[in-house]
Amino acid sequence: MTAPEIDYTAVFAVLPSPCLMLGTDLVIAAANPALCEVTGRSRGELVGQYLFDVFPDNPADPEADGMETLKASLHRVLSSGQTDHMALQRYDIPVAGNPEVFKERWWTAINVPVLGPDGKVAWILHRSEDMTDVVRARRTAQLPSVSPGREAAMEAELYARARQLQRLNEELRQAHARERRIAVALQETMLHTPDLARHPDVAVRYLPATGSLNVCGDWYDAVDLPAGRFAVAVGDVVGHGLMAATVMGRLRSALSAATRTVHGPAQALEVLGLYARSVEGALAATAVQVLVDCHSHLLIYSSAGHPPPVLLHPNGTCELLDQATDPPLGGRPEHVPRPQATTTYTPGDTLILYTDGLIERRGEDIYTGLTRLTDTLATCTGFGAEHLADALLAGLDLTSGASDDIAMVVVRLDAMTRPP
Repeated sequence: MTAPEIDYTAVFAVLPSPCLMLGTDLVIAAANPALCEVTGRSRGELVGQYLFDVFPDNPADPEADGMETLKASLHRVLSSGQTDHMALQRYDIPVAGNPEVFKERWWTAINVPVLGPDGKVAWILHRSEDMTDVVRARRTAQLPSVSPGREAAMEAELYARARQLQRLNEELRQAHARERRIAVALQETMLHTPDLARHPDVAVRYLPATGSLNVCGDWYDAVDLPAGRFAVAVGDVVGHGLMAATVMGRLRSALSAATRTVHGPAQALEVLGLYARSVEGALAATAVQVLVDCHSHLLIYSSAGHPPPVLLHPNGTCELLDQATDPPLGGRPEHVPRPQATTTYTPGDTLILYTDGLIERRGEDIYTGLTRLTDTLATCTGFGAEHLADALLAGLDLTSGASDDIAMVVVRLDAMTRPP
């Protein structure tokens, strides 16, 4: 007897829990009726939209972090290919028809990777459960105003989630948890960039090489400067692991300090190059820095052996910032001043800095990788910085990582992109 073919679209539609199907660029591909009901949105309002454009953080809540927490979970799924369980958290949602007004909501969620034929993450199933009634009931020490069946289902869900989290925690403890905690803490400390908090139009991404301990030699930085200027940079130390990360941290700190004391990217990289000669493992490291002058709409840049940043225009054309390239740090036996170039930008342009893991593929030359990058960027016009960063990684098939480390900075050069 032949088993009947299962209609998975119908199964998705009747799931009692609110569910979304997300692409690797975090654009909503499908929403089931339970999700539409709990959010007050129609399927037409959701499908095709970038998740965090539809569900941003509540601007009236200064402590709102639901968006960042969910985003971090989704990126863990994309990079690891593993299911990620989220604990109970507050994530308010806009009122249907009145997006400036938010209503309080508490959720638990599971983000599940759906693998394609190549074994890479092709989709993410986001399954959530609205726990607002339970939370409010706990506050008032009263039973939730829901049906007995619904109450029992929510209690069963909480119990199941608790068991799942307990099992996952045990697996983590058995999987060299101490080494990973040290590695992650080291990397987060080294990449901590306080000035980024003042730039909502700047997005950063960091993807260690697949199979690594979550640390690498790639880095990014942003530095606010006087007179409406700020500088962004990326760099790449040869190798992976703790040794490369340690060298990266020293170089990143040195460039950050130099940027605040000298005039322009070329001088900052000169100082960094001299310092690199005294740091074991730093020779042949590369870096590029771009200074953004928001008043005059100028980009001033210099590169130490690094792939060129890209300036994406609203019409889809791309300009490579490749007119001030010099050898990698410590690459000259004697000190020679580094070159510096200047170009203008128009509000609405987007600046992308990246490390070579974004474009290089085995057996290809760099020009093939650059062409693939600019062709992909041409499909991302009009996106905000966060959306573009996700769409670019998805378009290059890199959301699950690559054989090399990747660091990236995306700067949306709108009129408001300026330090306070």
